[in-house]
Amino acid sequence: MPPVTPREFLGKELCRARLAAGFSSQQALADHLGFERTAVAKAESGDRVPSDPVLTAWAKACDLDIEHYQRLADLARASDGPVPAWFEYWLERERTAHMLRCWSPIIVPALFEIPQYRRAVVMAGGNDPDRADQLVAATVERQSVLLRPDPPEVVAVLHELVLRRLIGSAQIMYDQLAYLADLSARPNISVHVVPSSAGEHAGLSGDISPASGDGGLDVLHTDAVPEGHTTESRSLVRRAAVTFERVRRDALPRAQSRDLIAEVADEQWKQ
Repeated sequence: MPPVTPREFLGKELCRARLAAGFSSQQALADHLGFERTAVAKAESGDRVPSDPVLTAWAKACDLDIEHYQRLADLARASDGPVPAWFEYWLERERTAHMLRCWSPIIVPALFEIPQYRRAVVMAGGNDPDRADQLVAATVERQSVLLRPDPPEVVAVLHELVLRRLIGSAQIMYDQLAYLADLSARPNISVHVVPSSAGEHAGLSGDISPASGDGGLDVLHTDAVPEGHTTESRSLVRRAAVTFERVRRDALPRAQSRDLIAEVADEQWKQ
């Protein structure tokens, strides 16, 4: 048998604890915790390290030593490759989606980032150069979804501040915005910019990324620190879709957005 990974070991221990506490099925524990069954299933299989809220609730329900299990979870996360386990489920759905939408008020969405921009972002997060190289390579691989024979329809909404926030250097920003403008001309990609003059709007609470695929539930991903969250909860996906549409209403049309991107590139970042 292959050696048990830290994630798999944690999953086996959590499964043993669930059964010992009298929860005979994953669904029973999920209902008790108020989370989706997939959160329990993925944790027990070792596919995903449970988030801190899930782990804390699990420990309380099963009368576990939370500090011990938190150490196991930290070890499991540290053993991840360039793509952390908690993110793998989203990537699976992103690769097979026929419609991707994202609202990004802080930085350029990862699917649209040039390598130099991505590297500056991950270095700012405290990663060493070797780890940064791995993360950049993982992002480039992720972007291959745009090169599929049947690429997804992508609708991205960015705040104007994303175009004006210095990431890396002026040259990196110019190259990034030029690339973004080129992408927005593709027939399957629409990029819209919410101008700073819009003031308050529905997307002030943060980024959202809904994805739709054939034959499956729609899924929602949101980024956060230290880890993001992916859910198939119909109520959350529906609310996110409504929020996305409300934000898009405040954004400029596609052609005007592309003009603004090019304008900011030339006027603010061109050397």
